[in-house]
Amino acid sequence: MNAPTLRTDVEIVTLGCRLNAYESEAMRALAREAALTDAVIVNTCAVTVEAVRQARQAIRRARRERPAAQIIVTGCAAQIDPEAFSAMPEVNRVIGNGEKMRAASFASNEERVLVSDIMNVREISPHLTDGFSERTRAYVQVQNGCDHRCTFCIIPHGRGNSRSAAAGDVIEQVRRLADNGVPEVVLTGVDLTSWGEDLPGSPKLGALVARILKHVHELQMLRLSSLDAIEMDAQLFELVTQHERVAPHLHLSLQHGDDLILKRMKRRHSRSDAIELCVRLKALRPAIALGADLIAGFPTEEETHFASTLSLIEECGLSFVHAFPYSARQGTPAARMPQVERSVVKERAARLRGAGAKAIAAHLDAWVGREAEALREREGFARLADFTGVKYVPTAPSPAGAATAGEGAVGTYSRLRFTTHDGANLIGAPA
Repeated sequence: MNAPTLRTDVEIVTLGCRLNAYESEAMRALAREAALTDAVIVNTCAVTVEAVRQARQAIRRARRERPAAQIIVTGCAAQIDPEAFSAMPEVNRVIGNGEKMRAASFASNEERVLVSDIMNVREISPHLTDGFSERTRAYVQVQNGCDHRCTFCIIPHGRGNSRSAAAGDVIEQVRRLADNGVPEVVLTGVDLTSWGEDLPGSPKLGALVARILKHVHELQMLRLSSLDAIEMDAQLFELVTQHERVAPHLHLSLQHGDDLILKRMKRRHSRSDAIELCVRLKALRPAIALGADLIAGFPTEEETHFASTLSLIEECGLSFVHAFPYSARQGTPAARMPQVERSVVKERAARLRGAGAKAIAAHLDAWVGREAEALREREGFARLADFTGVKYVPTAPSPAGAATAGEGAVGTYSRLRFTTHDGANLIGAPA
């Protein structure tokens, strides 16, 4: 029997948001710079109790699969509770969110816990990458941290206060990616629409998007990660609804559909604000697909409050619903409010997911029988400009081995025809 192959590479396990995906790619380069070998870096998320549980699972799995490797834990969960992760026997080191963006943090293993006060971080250091491993779109961090204090959210404790990347650094990064053949770039941040508030002149996100589109002609598609609906500036609204190189897809941080619960969440928009924005977006760009985060079972939520969230899906014309059962995070104001019984929270979350399933099915129904350009993410799977997933059956190659007309390589756009769907993705074939 052959002995198992010994691995000395650096593996990165990414959990959570798109910002984590960007930072994982930056850490890949930093680990190389630091000459780190035989290690697994687990980049954790802390948005829910379940996210922290999954982080612990990933750490234990990494130790089983790589018994000789150094296990390094970083990310929001590690920043918020470094002692808990350093106490795990599987863990060699814990590195904070501020430290993980420095090569020196990976060059030495003298400190088991390297975590400082994230509230003292005041800037974003640019990390230029040529592309993303095994990805057809790249994420570019333009903002980090959050100055708002929603009563359910622990993330400011993991990310610190809001800070913005300079526009010139962002444009240089996007240009570098586009020049290296990346077809789509996603601008990402913790509170994306707060970009620019700490920069000279306090520019708005719309101004940054306009400059990217003007100066990086090679970029085929620009996407935006989750947006706070109340902070969408006029120029950004105009570009999202009128510019063909801005993806016809937005994911909105709505969280709830009842004004009283929104107030108790310390959100800054009302139910009518959310509906008005969605109606205006769809009126000016009918092809746009909208998604939203919605929470079921927030403390003090009654059935009438929950009903307002259910009806928000239809009134906002949502296609993609990310439904979350509320989970109390120690250290947040909401954790001290009267809690909804757990069985009720789970039941409401299930109903919210059911309504979300109907919404995506209706969205997919509207695509059946049509055809459109889609970006091939991997063999057999592509994604439309509105972020709808497509499973497709590749046509057989010609005898000479050339791709059949209508097909292209992973990371390229090609035209697909849609015949049906499976409730989550379209099913089609090259047109």
